[in-house]
This record gives sequence, C-alpha cells and structure tokens, in this order.
Amino acid sequence: MKFEGIYTPAITPLTADGAIDKAAFAQVLESLVEAKVHGIIIGGSTGEYYAHTTQERLELAAQAKDVLNGRLPLIVGTGGIRTEDAVAFAGHAKEIGADALLVGTPPYALPTQEEIAHHVKAVDAAAGLPIMLYNYPGRMGVSMGEAFFDAISDVKNVVAIKESSGDMAQLHRLAIHRPHIQLSCGWDDQALEFFAWGAKSWVCAGSNFIPREHVALYEACVVEKDFAKGRKIMAAMMPLMDFLEGGKFVQSIKYGCALNGLSTGGVRQPLHDLDDAEKAALKDVVSTLKATIAGIK
Repeated sequence: MKFEGIYTPAITPLTADGAIDKAAFAQVLESLVEAKVHGIIIGGSTGEYYAHTTQERLELAAQAKDVLNGRLPLIVGTGGIRTEDAVAFAGHAKEIGADALLVGTPPYALPTQEEIAHHVKAVDAAAGLPIMLYNYPGRMGVSMGEAFFDAISDVKNVVAIKESSGDMAQLHRLAIHRPHIQLSCGWDDQALEFFAWGAKSWVCAGSNFIPREHVALYEACVVEKDFAKGRKIMAAMMPLMDFLEGGKFVQSIKYGCALNGLSTGGVRQPLHDLDDAEKAALKDVVSTLKATIAGIK
C-alpha cells in the first residue's frame, strides 16, 4: 500500500451527555470525503481512543467502514497497553475490511526495543494488513530505535511510519537508512522538512477542519515540487501549529471543526473545552490562515 497525501485522524463527536454521536461522526467523515483528503484514520489520539471503551472503538471502526464504503482508504488504530488488546483491534479491522493498521508502542509499560518488535509482530500476525508504525515517544514513553527497526526488518507488512518524535535526527536516520519504509509526517510543524526528505504523506489532525489548506501544502511540495510555494503555505500555517501546541490539542481540533458547522460536542475527561478567549484566538488564527493561503494558491 502506498501512503500518499493527507490522512486525517478523524475526531469523535459527542452528544450532550458524553456519548458518541454516531450521526455527527458520519457527517465528519462525509465532510472529509467532500474535501478530498486521501485517507481516514480511526482510533488515533485525535479521535480520543484512549477515552473509549473497547466496544466503542469496535463500533466506530465498523461505522467508518460503512460510511466510507471504499471511497477513501480506512486505517484503524490498534493502540493499547496490552498486546492482547491491540491484537483484538487488528483482528476486528481485518474482519470489517479495513485497508491498513496504525500500530504504535504500547504506552506506560516502557517496553524494550525487542518487546516493541514482538508487539508489532503479534499485531501483524493477527491481521496480515499493511502497517503504518506510529512512533510517538511523547505519549508512549519509548521511541522506536535502530534495534527495533532491525528486529522487524522481516515483517513485510510494515510499509510506513508516522514519525511523531519531533526529533529531526530520527527523520534523517529513517530517510537515509530505512528507505523501504514510507515516511509520513506526524509532527505538524516539521511537514515541510518531511516533504523535503521524501515523505509523501502527512497524518495531520488539523485537516479535520482545514483539509484543503493541508492538501495545498502536500500538492505544492510533493506533486508540484515547488518548495518556494510550500514555504509560503507553511509560514501561513505556523501560527496554527503554535496554537495547537498550547496544551489543548484535541479541544482545539474539535472547536476548529465546530467553526465549520460540524457538531462535535465536548471532550471526555480529564480534558476540558477551550474557554471563550481561547476560542476567539483560534477563530482569528484560522481566519487569517485561510485568507493567506487562498492568496498563495
């Protein structure tokens, strides 16, 4: 499987009482299809998978498959502390006909490099689907290192990696020494650098609410190979990147979607929504960004 373009880790809308709003979730997916992103990820951090029950995760993945109905590739996240749970999510993804898996390091347990490799191999054996690795040590506590990549070199289904360490040296090592693994940007303010190093995809939460602007950067850098244009678009995006790193990431993504008229609901505790001042600031950032990039395009 080739990962090319913008892959959106979809938000999970909630009702007023905190339940998952399945009708609103379908509308989120339809909005992304209409915006012409290149793929959908369910069960990612932006979707608040860590705050969902097992049944909720299974139902969301199945609903996403039904709504998309083959119009976009569906990648299902298998995140879980226990390998047994990740294996179960992978098996279900295979059952519903998902196109690929997102497989990260189990959080909190702090596994060794060899243990991460065993985890990935167990998930692979359960589904036999293409795998995009997910390296996010900021949340998982451990980074995927050279020993890990050596240990999974025989896993043919590992075809890509969402690299979210923020470590530029890690990006360089992957691009130079692991060229068979497709690079996908997972650290938003480094998107330009990822594209310069050969990445052809970007897993970006902001594409939930400004998908066309994210597609514009991808097209400038990867399709048109016009990095002068890409720098202009990226410069216009940087205020949003800075805002999103302010500590309320999922809340900001959901409010951005609400600005587009989507029903999103709040976030599950322990998180809390943006306050009025934060909402006003984000609205201003998004408005300026859209106008600037429209002028560049």
